[in-house]
Amino acid sequence: MTQRVLFTASTASHIRNFHLPYLRRFQELGWQVDVACGGPASDIPGADRVLPLPLEKKITAPANFRATALLRRELARTSYDLITTHTSLAAFFTRLALPRSGPRPAVVNMAHGYLFDLQDPGPRDRLLLQAERMTAGRTDLVLTMNRADYAAARDNRLGGRVEWIPGVGVDFHRLDAGLAQDRAALRRELGLGAEEFVLLYPAEFSRRKNQAMLLRALAQLPERVTLALAGQGAELARCQALARELGVAGRTRFLGQVADMGPWFAAADAAASPSRSEGLPFNIMEAMYAALPVVASACKGHVDLLEQGRSGLLYPVDDVPGCVRAVRRLLDDPGLGSALGRAAHEAALEYRLDAVLPQVMERYLSVVKTPALV
Repeated sequence: MTQRVLFTASTASHIRNFHLPYLRRFQELGWQVDVACGGPASDIPGADRVLPLPLEKKITAPANFRATALLRRELARTSYDLITTHTSLAAFFTRLALPRSGPRPAVVNMAHGYLFDLQDPGPRDRLLLQAERMTAGRTDLVLTMNRADYAAARDNRLGGRVEWIPGVGVDFHRLDAGLAQDRAALRRELGLGAEEFVLLYPAEFSRRKNQAMLLRALAQLPERVTLALAGQGAELARCQALARELGVAGRTRFLGQVADMGPWFAAADAAASPSRSEGLPFNIMEAMYAALPVVASACKGHVDLLEQGRSGLLYPVDDVPGCVRAVRRLLDDPGLGSALGRAAHEAALEYRLDAVLPQVMERYLSVVKTPALV
């Protein structure tokens, strides 16, 4: 009898960016693989069926409850052996669609980074934690990616079991061709001067990713520091305006969406991330693999990856002077940057896709009544 798995997420792009190897692995094991995600209907490689959901970011939006009703009907029609939920919004409404009692599929909630802060919780943090508590009884296994989220899930009993995984794995090989290029020639091709110190941050432009703070730090750094920002997002126009206001537009490269970051990692002198909250971010792991020193905020996820500063320089979240001091250390001591980069590269190898995928698949199948071989 064919076993069936359902992946759910707030967007199709999340599935494409992080989970295609897992869809393929389930298919290789003979499973039917379905995906339910926000946005219009679209093909997803490795998915036998895709169910579009009318999900909206605001948790109380009526469309989200329509998405729950759609999922409830789908679960009544299709007998799934396993449901794996991703992104906080989709995870909540997926589990809300499940029956409170009686037979149901095994459920694994992968926490890519809880959006609540239990150190100094406000009303939004308490609401998001309460949503997780509401659905904990319908969650057989919670997979977390950093120490803070593991502790939050364990202490608040957000699932039947709580375990840590080293992310979902990164296919570092796609960076190799770019990293192998001649650095001097590459910098000339990208229009970078020999004396420029290039600080690279690839991320969606959002308040959480906090590019604005990095622009404020740039205004206090020497003229030879260039900030390269790759990505799109809601805060892009605001950041472009802020760069002009701060007088650093000439030292800021807004790169747009970059399909292959390998050449930029090869050309950069350091990577940065001022993010306010993370799970276990790909951009930092890729920079580490590229042997770049990393200057990052000391938020969850960053702290785990950079080993409390042993393979990168950390500063308090939103601390512009702290960020400036960290970058100046790299400017003043090139040997420090080289040492941090070497340590970062070695640490990144733990997060290779071929090392992580078997670990995650083992945990997925551990909750299924008749698990297949990994």
